[in-house]
Amino acid sequence: MKSFQNLILLQNLYRMRELGFEYSDPFSINEKSLQTIPMTIEQLSQNISTCHLCDLSKSRTQSMSGYGNPHANLMIIDFSVSANEDETNSYYAGRSGETLKNMVQNVLKLSVDDVYFTHAIKCKPLNSNMPSDSEWESCQSHLFSQMEFVKPKVVVTLGEYSYAKVTGENENFQSVRGHVIDFKKYKLIPIDHPQFLLRNPELKKIALNDLKTIKSCL
Repeated sequence: MKSFQNLILLQNLYRMRELGFEYSDPFSINEKSLQTIPMTIEQLSQNISTCHLCDLSKSRTQSMSGYGNPHANLMIIDFSVSANEDETNSYYAGRSGETLKNMVQNVLKLSVDDVYFTHAIKCKPLNSNMPSDSEWESCQSHLFSQMEFVKPKVVVTLGEYSYAKVTGENENFQSVRGHVIDFKKYKLIPIDHPQFLLRNPELKKIALNDLKTIKSCL
């Protein structure tokens, strides 16, 4: 009886294929590859390093979970991993990274080891393209979990794209830049990206005032 049922099923599958339907062989899921809910920031970092939720996992050298003090009062969020950061596996790479380091050390009077620095998008974008909404959606739970683990007093977003993704707001960036914003449990302060300041050095005085605002909140 079972053989007859299998024959009928096979005939129906052949008919469906002739009509243009496609089907594939069954497959099993490797449960070891599934990510578990992280209980510590170290477990979260491991999940990020092995994440394949979007196509950026194909273009990266590595994913970059975050760097610095996991109990920092200050958390800095860049938008996405740069090609330079991806290539060198460094969080303060290139002229932009050096500028950010100087801002932290010379104005905020903190070591880079005293702050927690991470990205909204944990991998280098493919061919330097703008990350898609779906790629951000794959990363956002990682970022918000990091915020829950670190529990900073102040969150600083670098540039308009980081601010927009973290807050979900698309207002004029310059209207909120340097302002102290209540966001979830934190004080969030958006500032210009160091790369933007390198292209517009006349804005460094404004950036200095923004950094003084950050320092006053710590």
